[in-house]
Amino acid sequence: MITADPKQVQQYRQRWLTRLREHRGHLDEPPGIVVEGVLNRMVGLTLEAVGCQAAIGARCVVDSPGSASIEAEVVGFADERLYLMPTGSLHGIRPNARVIPTDKVYEAPVGNALLGRVLDGAGRPLDGKGPLRVQERMPLSGRPINPLQRQPIDKPLDVGVRSINALLTVGRGQRMGLFAGSGVGKSVLLGMMTKFTTADVIVVGLIGERGREVKEFINNILGEEGMARSVVVAVPADHTPVMRMHGAAMATTIAEYFRDQGKHVLLLMDSLTRYAQAQREIALAIGEPPATKGYPPSVFARLPQLVERAGNADQGGGSITAFYTVLTEGDDQQDPIADAARAILDGHIVLSRELAESGQYPAIDVEASISRVMTEIVDKDHLRLVQRFRQMYSLYRQNQDLINVGAYTPGTDSRIDESIQLHPALLAFLSQDMRTSMSWQESRQCLQSLFANHEAEINAAHAGMHAMVNTGGMPS
Repeated sequence: MITADPKQVQQYRQRWLTRLREHRGHLDEPPGIVVEGVLNRMVGLTLEAVGCQAAIGARCVVDSPGSASIEAEVVGFADERLYLMPTGSLHGIRPNARVIPTDKVYEAPVGNALLGRVLDGAGRPLDGKGPLRVQERMPLSGRPINPLQRQPIDKPLDVGVRSINALLTVGRGQRMGLFAGSGVGKSVLLGMMTKFTTADVIVVGLIGERGREVKEFINNILGEEGMARSVVVAVPADHTPVMRMHGAAMATTIAEYFRDQGKHVLLLMDSLTRYAQAQREIALAIGEPPATKGYPPSVFARLPQLVERAGNADQGGGSITAFYTVLTEGDDQQDPIADAARAILDGHIVLSRELAESGQYPAIDVEASISRVMTEIVDKDHLRLVQRFRQMYSLYRQNQDLINVGAYTPGTDSRIDESIQLHPALLAFLSQDMRTSMSWQESRQCLQSLFANHEAEINAAHAGMHAMVNTGGMPS
């Protein structure tokens, strides 16, 4: 008869008790059962699946025998049907393909290792510099901020462009729209602000634009110096609408990460219009009715959800100053997206095709542009100079036709005479070489000098006239 060693029995028992305790926690939260569905319909880019359930925004895998699997996002449902939109090519997908919910959402890689890198809408590197060495990820939905806890906008931001610094002063944490038609210089103006703006980190979202422009923007506009402190998210027009929307959300999420680290971030998104068009494609594809010029209501709900994520933080002292380009089709400033963007942004800069064709660069239409926080961040003397500039510039534009054809008689109106005398100096002030930067302080001094020099010329002219009268040079 063999007798077991009591000590060995005790060790054996203890070992099993330890293993049982380790696995007992798994019984409290058993893994959910993954129910696969079947792809039974495809219209355009919309996939319809039956037999499975998943939340809006969840990731699903569509697995078709004999072809590579693709990922798709749940964008809607009706009864027992799920509507999905792919994030990549649908080549090779067949009827009755397996649809497997993953219970995961799309996330953005974040970290200092992103600086100097170019990503696509899924967070994959496009620059051939190897994998991203980041450990942290954040959901694309972002972190909501209590509006009463946001830090106020109370400091001007130097963007390096004289006309914006002086006449449309941008505050740190402000959200501005850049409204322009095609070919009037908005990309070049964005490049100037990218290189010259005093920001710790620059995040650029190139959403829905031509693929050729991505490399041109990086090489010719950003350059090595600008790229060293920048993160570029590029999703050209040939990508699916879901990926274009992910690109805008990813650029915003990366900017939020750096803001929460206490950094001052410049977010440039080109363009907000392409983001809205991507949402329109998705909404119409799943059956949402169009409301305003072909745009469904969800488009106008998505725009503020994206834009409101920028701005000053509620903690850490960081900020996101955002510039969103808005493409005005046919130079129509009443385009639905342009009109909605004006209502939710803190100001807008309008680029004029007429001014661009006349050779003025940047072609900023001062009369149509405004910065809504300028009155809170500059002093009264600065505001007085801006008001006088606008009055003189607008007065000349209103009477330009009469002046050009010689129908205006000098001396009829002293204010119009003054605007005619000042007009060359006003145009020179608005023009700036794209390779030249001018600080905020220098821009203000330049504006002050413009009127000081004009008043000195007027005083000298008056003194000369009085001298001629006193010496008999003119009839009394």
